[in-house]
Amino acid sequence: MVSDDAAVLDDPRARVVTTGTAAERFTAFARDRSPELSRIAYLLCGDTHRAADLVQLALERTYRAWGRVGDGEPFAYARRVIATARIDSWRRTRKDVLVAPTDLRPGAASDGTQHVVDRDELVRALRQLPAAQRRVVVLRYLLDRTEKQTAEDLGISVGAVKSGASRGLDRLRDVLGVEIGTPSTSRKEAQ
Repeated sequence: MVSDDAAVLDDPRARVVTTGTAAERFTAFARDRSPELSRIAYLLCGDTHRAADLVQLALERTYRAWGRVGDGEPFAYARRVIATARIDSWRRTRKDVLVAPTDLRPGAASDGTQHVVDRDELVRALRQLPAAQRRVVVLRYLLDRTEKQTAEDLGISVGAVKSGASRGLDRLRDVLGVEIGTPSTSRKEAQ
C-alpha cells in the first residue's frame, strides 16, 4: 500500500526541485507549471495571445523574484502576477475588446468527448460575464480559492467577492440554463 505522502511525491506538480542552480530550479518550475498558468490566464482574459503574454510576464517576474519565492510558493506568486497584470492592463485601457461567443472556437469537438464540449461551453459562458465577475468566478470556483484569498489576489473586499460571485453564478445559470453550485432557483423567484 502506498502512503499519501508517497502519492504526493509521485505527482509531478507537487515535486519541488531542490538541487541544482537557481536557474535550473526555475526552469523546472516553468516547465512543470506553465500549462496551469496558461489555463488561468486564458480564463481570466479569454484571449489566447493575451494569455500567453500574461504567462510570459508572470514567468519573468517570478524569475526575478526567485530568491524570495523559489523556496516558498512560486506558483502562488506567479498566479498573483497574472491576476494583477490582467487588472492593470484593463485599468490602463479601461476597455476590453470582447469576442462574441459565436466567434470563439466551434462548440463541437472532433472526437466527441463531452469534457471538451463542456469546457468550451463554460469558456463561452464566462466570456459573457463582466470582467470583474469573471475574475471572481475563475479565482473562487475554478481555482478553488477561498473568499479571503480571492479578495487578497484581486485587491478587493470580501463582500465584493461574495456579491461578484453571486451575481456571476446567477448570470452563468442564465447563460448555461443549468444548476451551478447552489439551487437553480434565483433569489428573485424565491421572493
